[in-house]
Amino acid sequence: MKVLKGQDVLALGFMTFALFVGAGNIIFPPIVGLQSGPHVWMAALGFLITAVGLPVITVIALAKVGGGMDALSSPIGKVAGGLLAAVCYLSVGPLFATPRTATVSFEVGVAPLTGESSTALFIYSLVYFLLVLAVSMYPGKLLDTVGRFLAPLKIIALAALGIAAFMLPAGTTGEALPAYEASAFSQGFINGYLTMDTLGALVFGIVIVNAIRSRGVESPRLITRYAIIAGLIAGVGLALVYISLFRLGASSHEIAAGASNGAAVLHAYVQHTFGSLGSGFLAVLIALACLVTAVGLTCACAEYFSQVLPLSYRVLVVILCGFSLLISNLGLTKLIMFSIPVLTAIYPPCIVVVGLSFCKELWNSQVRILAPVMLVSLIFGMVDAIKGTSLGVNLPNFLAHLPLSEQGLAWLVPSVATLAIAIGCDRLLGKPREALA
Repeated sequence: MKVLKGQDVLALGFMTFALFVGAGNIIFPPIVGLQSGPHVWMAALGFLITAVGLPVITVIALAKVGGGMDALSSPIGKVAGGLLAAVCYLSVGPLFATPRTATVSFEVGVAPLTGESSTALFIYSLVYFLLVLAVSMYPGKLLDTVGRFLAPLKIIALAALGIAAFMLPAGTTGEALPAYEASAFSQGFINGYLTMDTLGALVFGIVIVNAIRSRGVESPRLITRYAIIAGLIAGVGLALVYISLFRLGASSHEIAAGASNGAAVLHAYVQHTFGSLGSGFLAVLIALACLVTAVGLTCACAEYFSQVLPLSYRVLVVILCGFSLLISNLGLTKLIMFSIPVLTAIYPPCIVVVGLSFCKELWNSQVRILAPVMLVSLIFGMVDAIKGTSLGVNLPNFLAHLPLSEQGLAWLVPSVATLAIAIGCDRLLGKPREALA
């Protein structure tokens, strides 16, 4: 029976970590640290739950069912499960996350030199996605190209930045924004959504499993074990990166006051601490981090859509890279503005499908539990999403003031209530007839 060597398991863990650490992972913690002030660690706790805990749990859940999101969502039916999978893949693929990797790396590394030039952004994104295209064409080589080469470089660079954040703070902690004064934990929790890590985990599950299989491992038990180890290694790495970036942001009040995003906070810190050399270092770090994530997302999306569309993997890689190139030229601010409502709506049902997958042995029928709870979480997630847009003024008063609505968690109480009712109905109805046959 084929098994992985210790160095292969470590490379798999590094690859998983490198796939996760992209644009959002680097730009959101510093701005949360800056804006939460003395409440930084309470905000960090909420952030770590959605940006580390949920992704690791998702990798474990996917590993148990063989890596595919379709297996996880099968109880809600082929059409609904396929629709959920397609929305997740498109969100973390060509619509939001993949283009965002290019715009973030441009704004941090190139824009300070060229200015906010649309021509410079186009040239940069064209070269960027040609590189993504070249690496993504060979998914079987990911463990070598990412796990053994790109990931260690990325980890060394992030470690240097993390150590500097603690050893060379830029100043003192400033005052918190009113939102963080009122509810630092829930603000951190919601900001953790924006990293897209849980959606990324739903997408990367198949990439991780295929990387294990590419080494000749066929045993489902071993594939699950290696995927869980990889997820845990990635989780520890993510937590360390986030904690150091929270510290960096919290101490940057004097040099980055009024910054509108984490990229500006990072640039101000490295410029202050390391000078122009630091700016070059940051540009390389962000570009490397974003490039690896873009490759992972492109491979995962092409892998998935090649199974549901009459197109080959390589044709899909070309289409996805081309579409991501076009979307990336909208600019970072517009991308984030468009992505927030979509992510706020689809995160709740994704959290539900992952969380309840660990309890499936407790019910008589998964469909009776999963379908209603996911539906309710989606509906109230959409309420949260609408509330954060200009259409929010049209919502009925009672929907705008649901429990935890101010924290962006209006879906939580209705979902838990629906779960309790569904469990009661499941107990009353007993085993499905086909199960008794």
